[in-house]
Amino acid sequence: MKGTADHDGLTSVLLTLIELDPFRVMDSGRLGLLWITEILNSGYEERQRVWLASKVMELLGKHLFRRDPFSFLDMQPPCIPPLSGFLSLSEKLDTERSSGFIALRILATVPGFIGFNPTILPVLTSSLLPTHPLQARYLALNLFLRFTSDWFYPRMENVPTNDLNKLVQAVGDPFQFPDLPLQDGKPVDLLNYNPMVLIAILIEFASSDLWGNHLRRSNFTSFEEMVSTLDGKRTALTDMSGIAIHPLPTFLCTATKLAMAVRRLEALQCLNTAEVVIMWAWTAGVVNPVDRDTWQLIGRDTLRFYQTYGMERIIALKRHVTDAATNPLAFRLFVDRHRGSGSGLGSFSELPVLELLPETVSKDLACLRLSQACQLRRLYHLFGYDPATWKEAVAVVDGEKEMSVLSGHSVTPVPFVDWACDYP
Repeated sequence: MKGTADHDGLTSVLLTLIELDPFRVMDSGRLGLLWITEILNSGYEERQRVWLASKVMELLGKHLFRRDPFSFLDMQPPCIPPLSGFLSLSEKLDTERSSGFIALRILATVPGFIGFNPTILPVLTSSLLPTHPLQARYLALNLFLRFTSDWFYPRMENVPTNDLNKLVQAVGDPFQFPDLPLQDGKPVDLLNYNPMVLIAILIEFASSDLWGNHLRRSNFTSFEEMVSTLDGKRTALTDMSGIAIHPLPTFLCTATKLAMAVRRLEALQCLNTAEVVIMWAWTAGVVNPVDRDTWQLIGRDTLRFYQTYGMERIIALKRHVTDAATNPLAFRLFVDRHRGSGSGLGSFSELPVLELLPETVSKDLACLRLSQACQLRRLYHLFGYDPATWKEAVAVVDGEKEMSVLSGHSVTPVPFVDWACDYP
């Protein structure tokens, strides 16, 4: 074992070298990370390694968070092994909590691409638990969100099933975390943490064979309560539109995913969440409006769900489809997903009648309204409504003059919409 003199000597050299060249530490943090790597790989006894590495970590924290936070340190994938290694060893020895907090905060909050590295999984899983000594679950949740797209990469199939299960269980309810720690007498900021993004990831997990079986009802406890009301559903669906634009552009984008998510959420008895997924499927733009095979599958699941769990629930779905207030995020999602050849919007935009629209009317918006009309047609026919009711449904869509596809035209609207929804 190294003596105290050697221990103090190396510490003195470390601190002197870093203090002599603080610009490099502030500029990238690479010098500090290099020293931490060397210390962790040294022959010193474990507690000495943690103590020495913590001194470097404190300097990193000083430069990163006390002067000009988040303005530097272009973190790269190599940052994960030294930081996760330090956190793991600190946790093992139950020591150096303040520097451990700094390491986790660097991983969770400092700008720059850090990339996914499997060595982060044990540390992330442990830090997510509300019983963790650092009491920094909110930082761990932010760290989880840094890897949003990574969770769906094929390489995750190489991670042991037990590790995936532990991670999902540690995530728990995204809306729940302990009291935030205090800094200068005030609670630490949540750093723009958005629990809805994590909920969207969990719902996407429900559509996956790799992740789905690890979910528990407790993952959706708060969300189930949130979407128990019509306003809650509306808020959630608006958020989901934004999430499907970024950071999860593949969010429930196929009929297979939608069906699997609904079935798995039903099995978990998360019926409100399952209903939101069905409503999402009926959002204009999520599924190609002229893809009949896909809509047959969605229709069967929709009919089965409401017949099983209560037809009174369909009121929320009808209002969602007929909502005249076009949400900007939903509109952008519709355009992003369906503009171009072979898509629903591309097909609609070729309709000759759209050439009759005034120049002040957006063709994209006209296509959105047409898509909504087709959604209504499918919904009404699915539940056996007669043609008179179908005419009333079309009138709801056409009644909003500022957004009406057929605004200003006295041509017979019902035959036109019937034809448009069957196009091409």
